[in-house]
Amino acid sequence: QVQLVESGGGLVQAGGSLRLSCAASDRTFRSYAMGWFRQAPGKEREFVAAISWSGGNLYYADSVKGRFTISRDNAKNTMFLQMNSLKAEDTAVYYCAARATIVVATTVEEYAYWGQGTQVTVSS
Repeated sequence: QVQLVESGGGLVQAGGSLRLSCAASDRTFRSYAMGWFRQAPGKEREFVAAISWSGGNLYYADSVKGRFTISRDNAKNTMFLQMNSLKAEDTAVYYCAARATIVVATTVEEYAYWGQGTQVTVSS
């Protein structure tokens, strides 16, 4: 069972940038499709971005397209989310997620493994 640990969250002004990391414990990380989700207070967890096992297929929510970039380094068992041009509405707890298949998914229900989350706060 893979364990996921997010890092890189924090407080940033609107228009600023942050880079989130997700470190995986499992050496079979390269065979997992991965995703980023976020949950704001009082709202449901929502899809942000997803990446295939090879990094060749990328998917983004419309709300972050053009501002966020998902990537992965399979040699280091790590996934990243580069967030630029941050807005106040990006404020949320960000979670990384994994599924033991090479097929990418964009819904919460399709991911079996989750990190503990990292807080991102964007001040306006």
